[in-house]
Amino acid sequence: MSEQQESPSFSIEKLYLKDLSIEVPNAPEVFLERESPQVEIQLQTNGRNLGDGAYEVLLTVTVTARIGEKNVFLVEAGQAGIFRIFNVPEENLEPLIAIACPNILFPYAREVISDAVTRAGFSPVVLQPVNFEGLYMARMQEAEAQQAAAGPQEVPVQ
Repeated sequence: MSEQQESPSFSIEKLYLKDLSIEVPNAPEVFLERESPQVEIQLQTNGRNLGDGAYEVLLTVTVTARIGEKNVFLVEAGQAGIFRIFNVPEENLEPLIAIACPNILFPYAREVISDAVTRAGFSPVVLQPVNFEGLYMARMQEAEAQQAAAGPQEVPVQ
C-alpha cells in the first residue's frame, strides 16, 4: 500500500466584519474639547475549528480615547475570516491560526477602525503594524512561566 503525502494547503474562504460598535458617550460636549485624547488600543485573537478543515479566526480591535477620566469614544471591531487548512502538522496549526490569519485580517480591521472613528466625527485613528508573531511568542512564554510558577501539583490521596 503506497501512501501519498498530500502537501499542506492554506486558503481564505471568506473575510467579513463580524462585529462593529462605536460609542461617543459624551457627545456633543466632547467635540468642544481642545485637549487631545489619550488613545489606548487592545488586540485579541480567537480561533475555532468549524470542521472539515475550516477555521474561523476573529481579530478584535478595541480603541478607547479618553481625556482624563472622560471617554471621548470607544470603537470595537471584530474582523473575522474563515480559512481552509489541510495537511498542516498539529504543531504548526496553532501558530498559523494565531499569527498568519491575524496578519491577513489586520489591514481590514485597521480600515474599519479608521472609517468608524472618522464617521463618528473625529480624526482617523491609524493603527500601526502589529507583530503577531511577537505577541504569540510572548503569550507562550507567559503561559510557560505560569506553569513553572505553579510547580508540581499535589493530588490528594483518599
